[in-house]
Amino acid sequence: MKSNKLTPEKKQTIKNTVLYWVIINFGILMLAAGVFLFKGPNNFATGGVSGIAIILSKYITPLVPFLTQSVIMMFINFLLIVIGFIFLGKGCTFKTVYCSLMYTFEMWLMQLLFEYLNIPLPLTDETFLEFLYAMLLTGIGSAILFNCSASSGGTDIIALIIKKYTKINIGKALFMTDLVIASSTFIIFDVKTGLFSILGLFFKAFLVDSVIESIGKSKYVTIITSSPEKITPFILEGIHRSYTSYKGTGGYSGEEKTVLLTVCNRGEALKLKLKIKSADPAAFVILTDTNEILGKGFRSTF
Repeated sequence: MKSNKLTPEKKQTIKNTVLYWVIINFGILMLAAGVFLFKGPNNFATGGVSGIAIILSKYITPLVPFLTQSVIMMFINFLLIVIGFIFLGKGCTFKTVYCSLMYTFEMWLMQLLFEYLNIPLPLTDETFLEFLYAMLLTGIGSAILFNCSASSGGTDIIALIIKKYTKINIGKALFMTDLVIASSTFIIFDVKTGLFSILGLFFKAFLVDSVIESIGKSKYVTIITSSPEKITPFILEGIHRSYTSYKGTGGYSGEEKTVLLTVCNRGEALKLKLKIKSADPAAFVILTDTNEILGKGFRSTF
């Protein structure tokens, strides 16, 4: 009779899956909050579907009050998802659909909440302060999604279609579409809004790259020790990582040593340092920052 008891490996897999989707939803929430609270009210159209919705709402919402920015975004995202399935097929993944729909749904909920509480937007009359929060929230939110190999859809789908049928890469295609959207704010709104939108386009690009790099940072640890048996059990059971070992000879002492190589996140590296200090104070430890690690237990996308 088979046991229904979950193995430690399955428990860890479930835990990692739940954490993965919690992180994705946190990224979506930051993205939605940045657009609804700061980008939309100030007309910071830095690109993407949110930028298109901000521009269209200037003309559509006064005529049809129901069609607010969040509702327009919902329609555009739904249309782009349909187009994505037609032209990309499986390239339009479940994660893209989920993030796109949740993104617009959360904006719609925020709109209902703020209308119910009668909270006016923008929140302040400090345009530059609102701009900073708009870029920080949307930039960090986008970086979290990209780090999870997901996206909010929108113009990402357009870029993927352009890439499929032309020789232009995704980065250039995205920049081209976003630049057109941001540049149009000079004509549709005013010079001040246009300058903020163009600045936001570049600001977000650099911010997303730096946040992704920071999120992906881990530690590559080299341990040179005479007592590997005191350290390796902690690597396997204490921080749940593996390691590679080989024999080496000290150039100065001529003693045979064991060299242990492992990779872990920053929190685990701290625990490992403390363990090594108590288990083998004479061990030589080298910690190196890594921006990205590909493989089991880290990123699986090559």
